[in-house]
Amino acid sequence: MRLAVFVGTRPNFVKAAAVVSAFRRRGIEVPIIHSGQHADATLSGSFFAQLQLPEPKHHLGVGPRPRGAQLGEIVERFSVLLPSLQLDELIVVGDVTSTAAGALAADACDVPVAHVEAGLRSFDWTMPEERYRRIVDAIAQKLLVTEPSGVANLRAEGREEAQIHFVGNVMIDTLLRFRARAEEARPWERYGCERGRYIVATLHRPHNVDEPVALAESVAALEVAARRYPVLFAAHPRTRTKIKDFRLEIPSGIRVLPPLGYLEFIGLVTGALAVLTDSGGAQEETTVLDVPCLTMRETTERPITCELGTSRLVGRSVEEIEHALDEIEDGTYPHTQPIPLWDGGAADRIAAVFLDGKPGTEIGGVEAEG
Repeated sequence: MRLAVFVGTRPNFVKAAAVVSAFRRRGIEVPIIHSGQHADATLSGSFFAQLQLPEPKHHLGVGPRPRGAQLGEIVERFSVLLPSLQLDELIVVGDVTSTAAGALAADACDVPVAHVEAGLRSFDWTMPEERYRRIVDAIAQKLLVTEPSGVANLRAEGREEAQIHFVGNVMIDTLLRFRARAEEARPWERYGCERGRYIVATLHRPHNVDEPVALAESVAALEVAARRYPVLFAAHPRTRTKIKDFRLEIPSGIRVLPPLGYLEFIGLVTGALAVLTDSGGAQEETTVLDVPCLTMRETTERPITCELGTSRLVGRSVEEIEHALDEIEDGTYPHTQPIPLWDGGAADRIAAVFLDGKPGTEIGGVEAEG
């Protein structure tokens, strides 16, 4: 079976690490194809080293550029490469520009597509990621689902039952694999913080950072937390650029960090009192780590993290953030409950779907509702 996994950003790398390892345990080498969407060494190179990923077999070298141009360039370059690879199937992960571009190129070259993280829906059409998710799921023949809501969404969209595989969350596979090493490094000490006495923040969604007023409100929300605890703001390069372009002052108490490697970021989250973020992946990671996650969005495509996990949608509301921090301090903020198939075995179930022809629900022993 000739397979490859297509990646382009940090979340892709984290998910691909679990998938590649699972196939390798079954004696199958799955090469990595990198679009080049994240070209920065910390955003890309160090992740491969920390996650013990093999170097990409092919690197398209597209690099940063406006989203539409980037999407088109990835499709064009990948469509030229794909026929020579003679793949039986292409695996794409997540919901970023590279995910959609990889699926579109494969579809144009008549290469079947498998989507890891299929079925997630925020129902917010203003989000590029929401549009990408739907495009990829419309193309994919194998729909590899992380949580029960994904199964329900795909069924509602008319996808065939045989194409839907509830396998669990590969992001959690990688987290559980590297958690101890990340925590042992005690990265919070590097920033002069005590365990459980600081807050981690990340922001990168366009609705929070692309407009001056929205970014100012986002920073003001972080300032609310910074009045109580040091805030370690792991700012995405794009967010840093916007802060500079809009000439925003960062309040005291908020320390803007350079882009972090995977192990350092996970280590910081592990030791944090709470996380303020608009990241979908961080909602999942904090849930498994049982760290309160104040999600600065109005919707989420990962509802299980709010239903059974530690995520709470607070938008940019100062009042909501204050209320959540009060609950954290008085010990009434909810803890994580068990989540089906977030057990470190998702990638092995994915490999079984490909190599054994079993449906994911049979492998996991859990029938997704919906």
